Amino acid sequence: MVFDELYDKALSLQPLSLEEGTAIYNEAPVEELMYVADRLRQIHVPGKNVGWIIDRNVNITNICFSQCSFCNFCRKKGSPDAYVTTIEDYRKKIDELYSLGGNQILLQGGMNPDLGLSFYTDLFMKLKELYPTLKLHALGPPEIVFLAKKDKSGIHDVLSKLVEAGLDSLPGAGAEILSDRVRKIVSPAKATSDEWIEVMRQAHRLNLPTSATMMYGHIETISERISHLIRLRDLQAEKESDKYGFITFIPWPFQDEGTLLREKFGIKSSYTPLGYLRMIAISRIMLNNIRNIQASILTVGRETGMLSLHAGANDLGSIMIEENVVSAAGSNNRFTAGELQSVISEAGFIPVRRNQKYEPV
Repeated sequence: MVFDELYDKALSLQPLSLEEGTAIYNEAPVEELMYVADRLRQIHVPGKNVGWIIDRNVNITNICFSQCSFCNFCRKKGSPDAYVTTIEDYRKKIDELYSLGGNQILLQGGMNPDLGLSFYTDLFMKLKELYPTLKLHALGPPEIVFLAKKDKSGIHDVLSKLVEAGLDSLPGAGAEILSDRVRKIVSPAKATSDEWIEVMRQAHRLNLPTSATMMYGHIETISERISHLIRLRDLQAEKESDKYGFITFIPWPFQDEGTLLREKFGIKSSYTPLGYLRMIAISRIMLNNIRNIQASILTVGRETGMLSLHAGANDLGSIMIEENVVSAAGSNNRFTAGELQSVISEAGFIPVRRNQKYEPV
């Protein structure tokens, strides 16, 4: 099948339908998708610059009632290795971050039934008091839904209080696949797909910068992957022109080592390097209104990360001084600042350090 008309449609930044996106995902040669996606990257982000950032993933707690079947990180209350991070631990971790030139933490963790909204607002204010220049890229839609229900508040009110306490941007965590069929199997206790979208809608109205994600390669269909992208695109189309909305989109493959999804249900990750390049390319093609596409070098490694920059991606993310969630399921890729810049240069691009808003620093 020849897809020239669909490629032309994408290159004119017209939205492709579910049927059109599914067709090219399933049938188009990957080299064609990469070529079109690379041209689209030049429309959205002209030039050879590729972004990267120094930050640290600090986990607030590993206690979580959700017990998602793809997660090896969470613990039940009372487990011998359960914890809530102390202020002294934060200080040690943030001091090390600052010594390496970073000033942002990705602050996430489990949905701990004992921790309510006031815990998080107090924590954010304390961290900002200790480190006035620290940027908090923190929590995610499932945590916001959890806190809203626990606090008997609206999502908008919860986000407003967190922003007032120091929240700088909201990660796209917990999206997995925005299909309730999938979510009922892999993360039934988490926010529904509509709840995830509503949190992001309210965040956009507050002009809180956000990211969007996808964890793919488990039980979802190709059509559900494309539908996920369309839901993000449609929400982005709602935002006012002067609002941040989704700054970036990051897809990463399911890491299956030791997970319940693999051990109990026999679901192995369907990840392949070629398949990831197809996923990056189709993301760039479908998301006609999200400027940045980040490749997850943490999960796919050096070579695939480099090739992703020729398939529509314009960012390789963080050196990630600390990361405990996907690494617990088998991801072992880590890079220093020098190594990450070398990867970008070796791929033929110019490394540009940036902040969470994708502004050069």
